[in-house]
Amino acid sequence: MTLTIPVMSFLTIFGLALLVITGSVTLLWLISLGLRDASIVDIFWGVGFILLTWFYFAQTDGFQERGVLVCGLVTVWGLRLSLYILRRNWGKGEDVRYRKWREQAGGRFWWISFFKVFIVQGFLLWLISAPLLAAQFSRLPAQLTALDWLGASVWLVGFLFETIGDWQLTRFRKNPANAGGVLRSGLWGYTRHPNYFGEATLWWGYFLIAVATPGGLWTIFSPALMTWLLVSVSGVAMLERNLLKNKPEYLAYTQSTSAFVPWFPKGRQQNGY
Repeated sequence: MTLTIPVMSFLTIFGLALLVITGSVTLLWLISLGLRDASIVDIFWGVGFILLTWFYFAQTDGFQERGVLVCGLVTVWGLRLSLYILRRNWGKGEDVRYRKWREQAGGRFWWISFFKVFIVQGFLLWLISAPLLAAQFSRLPAQLTALDWLGASVWLVGFLFETIGDWQLTRFRKNPANAGGVLRSGLWGYTRHPNYFGEATLWWGYFLIAVATPGGLWTIFSPALMTWLLVSVSGVAMLERNLLKNKPEYLAYTQSTSAFVPWFPKGRQQNGY
């Protein structure tokens, strides 16, 4: 018996997901106009993936246990990330990035933000979600395989790096004695961005689960795109430009500590800040 994969059905579901996420970010944009705060889109990032993952679960007829696994992993990660960003931003007003764009655009920002902020992030969210659909689309294999468990294990490594890294940074910032300082202890002693490394890693975990199914390999563009964005666009590159300008000791930190992939620091490091 030859297995035939209904490609159009996959594309139909993926296309419907684009409509779902477009409607969601449009509603979010309208809310942002009333709040005068475009940075609420960052809080939606994790929630948006939860929304799409459960939408895929409802629309597909794949192996249910694999779908439950994917939905569970995405829900745990997405809720933690969105709640962390919500708590971090609470009461601080609009993020400096969006505030700068608002000042540059003036009175036009209300509609420019729709395309430059909300539509762009919504499109990326939808595009990157491809392995979350691929993992749930096929009925085969009708059991969890070694690739599924490997993917879940890689996800766990990424989730721990992201969660512990964010917790260590939050604790560091709460101490007034560390104002203007650079965190070099814990995970931050092995990578300058454990949270970004963790985010990229868990997406490779999702991809491995997708690869466990027929046709999942093509979604490799998703973790590759996410890794590139985190390293070269919105993550490491953007943040480090600001840190090098505002924190004189950060240069020494870059010379001793890996930028992304965790590794032992060069030279002797003090266990502190």
